[in-house]
Amino acid sequence: MDFEILKQQIENAARKAFLEVYEKHGAEGVYSFALYSDEGAMTVCPAVNTMKVMEMADEDDALYNKYEPAEWTYEMEGAEKEFGDICTQLREELDNHDDDDQWFEGFQTKLYSICIEVLEKLRNENFFTKITGKDIFLIFTVSDYEFEEEELKNIIVRLNDNEYKSEYLNWMATWGN
Repeated sequence: MDFEILKQQIENAARKAFLEVYEKHGAEGVYSFALYSDEGAMTVCPAVNTMKVMEMADEDDALYNKYEPAEWTYEMEGAEKEFGDICTQLREELDNHDDDDQWFEGFQTKLYSICIEVLEKLRNENFFTKITGKDIFLIFTVSDYEFEEEELKNIIVRLNDNEYKSEYLNWMATWGN
């Protein structure tokens, strides 16, 4: 698999997904964008949430709902064809290396790294800010998988240079307490 081509495909799909969701739901106060995958490295999907949705969230779980893409309203919305094609390519590549655990670990690591790089590139280009006029919380996550605490901190710091970073890191400090 040519990871540079894959990276460009993910970037194009992420741009399109955000624009599509923002066009439909921008008036709701879009504040977040995520790319996420699964532990099997078979998918890459977008997720977006809005402040309007957060106003209706249970106060006890407010930070979890605010920062956990699995809880976001606009999950897997936007650029459906593009992300579908990416997922098809990933599954085909995985099928070609069915029983090679060492290959899989490298593939999974590279896929996750590419997703973070795409988000970082879009942030550095002010892609989201130019559209929304404000900072956006960015995250990469993996369903049914937990990053090591330091790795997650590094992702948050790398992708967010805004008030969301501080709030997320302060929230992380409460985990397990």
